[in-house]
Amino acid sequence: MGVRTTTRKKMLSSAVELLRERGAAGVTIDAVLSRSKSPRGSVYHHFPGGRNEIMTESLALAGDAIGDFIERAAADGSVEALHRFGEFWAKMLRDSDFGAGCPVVSVAVGGSTDDQHLLPTVAAIFDRWHRALADRLVADGVAAPRADRLATLVVAGVEGAVILCRVHRSTGPLDDVITEFEELFGSLTPPTDAKR
Repeated sequence: MGVRTTTRKKMLSSAVELLRERGAAGVTIDAVLSRSKSPRGSVYHHFPGGRNEIMTESLALAGDAIGDFIERAAADGSVEALHRFGEFWAKMLRDSDFGAGCPVVSVAVGGSTDDQHLLPTVAAIFDRWHRALADRLVADGVAAPRADRLATLVVAGVEGAVILCRVHRSTGPLDDVITEFEELFGSLTPPTDAKR
């Protein structure tokens, strides 16, 4: 891997970290350069569109990483997907000492007017997560209209729980939400071979 590729990846990873910790408003060119330890010329070389390009690509990077995780977890059943989704966020929260949340939510609620162009991307990311959960529920035998509503409930519930965890500096809210969803989903879907 060349220095150019490494610098670009470091800058995008740094932007994702900043989104998680400081929100969209905290992702500035100076903050990305400082976090990634990159020279100022790197911005113009790797991201000629400046902050907008960094925001667009870091949001896509974060959304894809979480979306890939959800899709892999959903392959093992809806209850297992919930369990793993909860573990994923609990680890993220603990590893950051409750200082970092969801980078996608940070753009949805914390962006400036300059970030409004990112809202369709945010919607597409949430839709992907929703679709993975809803499709898994349908595969597990839940009727499609209810599966859609439940997937919305899960995305909203987990994202809200992550916010509460940060405020309370505890994974308790997330643990409660995941436990309730697991019980609900377990009552709606037959056990998978792995759970029998």
